[in-house]
Amino acid sequence: MKIVLATGNKGKIQEFKNLLPSHEIIAFKDLLGEVEVVEDKDSFKGNAIKKAKEIYKLLNDENAIVLSDDSGITVPVINNEPGIYSARYAGINATDEQNNTKLISKLNERNLTETPAYYTACIAIVYKNEVSSVHGWMHGKAINKTLGEGGFGYDPMFIPNGYDKTLGQLPSEVKKSFSHRTKALNLALKVLEVIL
Repeated sequence: MKIVLATGNKGKIQEFKNLLPSHEIIAFKDLLGEVEVVEDKDSFKGNAIKKAKEIYKLLNDENAIVLSDDSGITVPVINNEPGIYSARYAGINATDEQNNTKLISKLNERNLTETPAYYTACIAIVYKNEVSSVHGWMHGKAINKTLGEGGFGYDPMFIPNGYDKTLGQLPSEVKKSFSHRTKALNLALKVLEVIL
């Protein structure tokens, strides 16, 4: 099945391709060019649904399947930051390195070398003007340094429960087996089975 992804994040696009190898995954930019969807909702679900609906509308193809993901890391001890602002924590168009640096500085302000944290992924699906959404979570801890070159985003400073290495150090196949996005995608596939 052909799925249009409502994201421009190269890391996410690659992760979706890895997680859905039997499906044709197309980034919306390959069909529509540069389109800016403003993420102005107050939840991962709100942003995911808004992105999916706007891209679906622009495609002008009622048979299109649009899948959108909004995700991020939440650190309860610092007022649940960065949460929905994960991608732009250090500012609009911030790099992963800049976002990591800001989160590390927030932990250092509190003299924390590690603290509980969790990732959330909300996936929204729009097909024939019907909207569905599902969530997945991954719990662990954030540390005040980066370790490893793998993954993207905050992966090098997140150690999942049951492991002693960051997502930046763990092989992608290991992350794929239990990540927040994998959990959400498994639920999204169940939704697609029902609606298609």
